[in-house]
Amino acid sequence: MTSNIFEIKYDSTGKSQNTNALGMREMQARVYEKRASKYLLVKAPPASGKSRALMFVALDKLYNQGVKKAIIAVPERTIGKSFQSTELSKFGFFTDWTVSEKNNLTEHGSSESKVSQFVNFIRSTNPEDNILICTHATLRFAFEKLNDSDFDDILLAIDEFHHVSQDDNSVLGNALRNIMGNSTAHIVAMTGSYFRGDSVPILEPSDEQKFDKITYTYYEQLEGYRYLKSFAMGYSFYRGRYTDALSEVLDTTKKTIIHIPNVNSGESTKDKYDEVSRILDELGEAVFDEKTGIYYVTEETGNVLKVADLVTEDDREKVQEYIRQMSELDDLDIIIALGMAKEGFDWPFAEYALTIGYRNSLTEVVQIIGRVTRDSPNKTHAQFTNLIAQPDAQDDEVMFAVNNVMKAITASLLMESVLAPVFKFKRRDNDAQKSDGADIFIKGLKEPTSKRSKDIIENDLNDLKATILQDSQIQQAIAAGADAKVINKQLIPRVIMETYPDLTNDETEEVRQHLIAQAVIQASNNEEGAAGNQFLRMADKFINIDELSIDLIDAVNPFQRAYEVISKEIDAPTLKFIQNYMDGLKFTFSEDELLMLYPQIKQFREENGRIPDKASSDQYEQRLAFALARLDQLRRERQNG
Repeated sequence: MTSNIFEIKYDSTGKSQNTNALGMREMQARVYEKRASKYLLVKAPPASGKSRALMFVALDKLYNQGVKKAIIAVPERTIGKSFQSTELSKFGFFTDWTVSEKNNLTEHGSSESKVSQFVNFIRSTNPEDNILICTHATLRFAFEKLNDSDFDDILLAIDEFHHVSQDDNSVLGNALRNIMGNSTAHIVAMTGSYFRGDSVPILEPSDEQKFDKITYTYYEQLEGYRYLKSFAMGYSFYRGRYTDALSEVLDTTKKTIIHIPNVNSGESTKDKYDEVSRILDELGEAVFDEKTGIYYVTEETGNVLKVADLVTEDDREKVQEYIRQMSELDDLDIIIALGMAKEGFDWPFAEYALTIGYRNSLTEVVQIIGRVTRDSPNKTHAQFTNLIAQPDAQDDEVMFAVNNVMKAITASLLMESVLAPVFKFKRRDNDAQKSDGADIFIKGLKEPTSKRSKDIIENDLNDLKATILQDSQIQQAIAAGADAKVINKQLIPRVIMETYPDLTNDETEEVRQHLIAQAVIQASNNEEGAAGNQFLRMADKFINIDELSIDLIDAVNPFQRAYEVISKEIDAPTLKFIQNYMDGLKFTFSEDELLMLYPQIKQFREENGRIPDKASSDQYEQRLAFALARLDQLRRERQNG
């Protein structure tokens, strides 16, 4: 059975689907307001209309801002169709989006010829050569044949921007850096999932600060739908082979996308074709249709399911063509996929994503969820279920399995943030200030004192939370049920400092307080049994929302529910093993952590009239005591050195 970590309900206002006098949806209008910016970073969910938002901005730059050409780069050819010629004037815009057939390089053709066409487009003086669509790969190869200055006065739009990386091996990342540094190009970057927490950051902080950011949240998008009213994210454990547990989690009445595990992962049987066969056997009696590449599977009830196999390379072109052409609800029931059916894939009827094995990249989780959160008349609820291996304390690889569980559960915590409403927190200076709607007043809250901290608080908290949730020490602290103050005042500030090394101590504390408040209050707001809008349930108590203080919030573990999930679902010997493992890591400190903890040690001594005690039952004091001991040890080593 699936245990949901969270479920969020939406009001179905229809607002995000409505258009203004220029034919723009709410998100597109928000982007268009910033059309004069040289560098734009648009973060908005699938189906919100990013492609058309880019068309509006690009046309204004071409006609009104002196930009000579627009180049749109997409990660793969199939996504190119989102940018094909579109009539915009009939909905109120001043002109149409017209792409010459020869300049759509996502159509068929050799890679070499496309690179030549790209170079010719850049150098062409023909006024019709003003818009070009290509893949990220074509842009990479063409860049190597051009000078940075060739991009002067050109708009470069990069769709699915999370594919770019600042890694030294990322040609596209280097190309973008060079174009920004050595040309007058305008840049528009678009993505539905921009997590700096994913392995290698996309941009260096200094480059990222050059971008104006437009964030359209998942909550705004889903709240504004007409049909979809709720989304839930959960997990289910299995032992043995995952194919034997499918009957527990599959619901064949739902339009489903099954993502099988990567062959290199622990959950994989190492034979992806056999896994597909076992899934088909689990569903019923399968008959393959040579013409379409689709399986017709008869269930025990006699019901016939149409199943698409995107794992097997043979006949994949047929299957993809069938999926591209289908338009009716009954055309398909289930897709089985490995690396496909994630981004840029449009099946609005999909309502259930079953993913086997944890996903190392939060971006990948967001992309998979995006497949089932499109608005469609056939569904009122969308579900993501992660089927993961149950850790076993007797297994030599128990920590590997536990890490997988932690990654799956912390991904759920992040998605709860991404999909829930965003509150604005303000400092409470007097009792007359009452929390109202999305504005919540908090006593003692530090307001941002710089543009830098304000920008992070307004635009980057989910990205920062992704980085925090993927930190191994924090994951271990969650697994061990660590004290709230240790997590909030010691572990989280360290990650903030590492992520944004340019921040001052005051700016770090401002960001920390807003992040903790967002995490704690979002989780409390979604708790079952919260007593209306006036009260929040925090740490098993109902708190009047107008009595919130930062000290009260700091006393709550924002990841408590994740620990409760683990405690409930993982057996006692395994949980004890995890906690013992955590104890061994509890008192290791980096130099940066020691620098951060030193003021807390001084504050503790001033407030208590003594130094922290290693034997204290309070984890926070205990950790300060060991940090002080480590500082004394380092001082002695330097004196003796």
